Amino acid sequence: QVQLVESGGGAVQAGGSLRLSCAVSASVFSINAMGWYRQAPGKQRELLAHIASGRATIYADSMKGRLTISRDNAKNTVYLQMNSLKPEDTAVYYCNAGGSISGSYYFSGDYWGRGTRVTVSS
Repeated sequence: QVQLVESGGGAVQAGGSLRLSCAVSASVFSINAMGWYRQAPGKQRELLAHIASGRATIYADSMKGRLTISRDNAKNTVYLQMNSLKPEDTAVYYCNAGGSISGSYYFSGDYWGRGTRVTVSS
């Protein structure tokens, strides 16, 4: 069983930065692909980025240039660095594990964390 725990969210002013962490209970060596999503109030969950086989892909056009995904296998942790945050980035951010890659696109796997809330004020 794989458990994911996100942390690092909070309240920040526009222009600020946050680094979200996703701690994975199982060795990440056994999990190749992982993704970060977010869900804003009243909106569908949105895929932001994934990392697999050492390669990172950013999907969210609204966050390109402001987002970095990385992983530390020694710490069983995946990170999402977010810079120049905007009020529209306010959402609950989730990590996902065990997904598959098809046509360079990440399809979510069965494992989700409970999310960490990010609130950006203007």
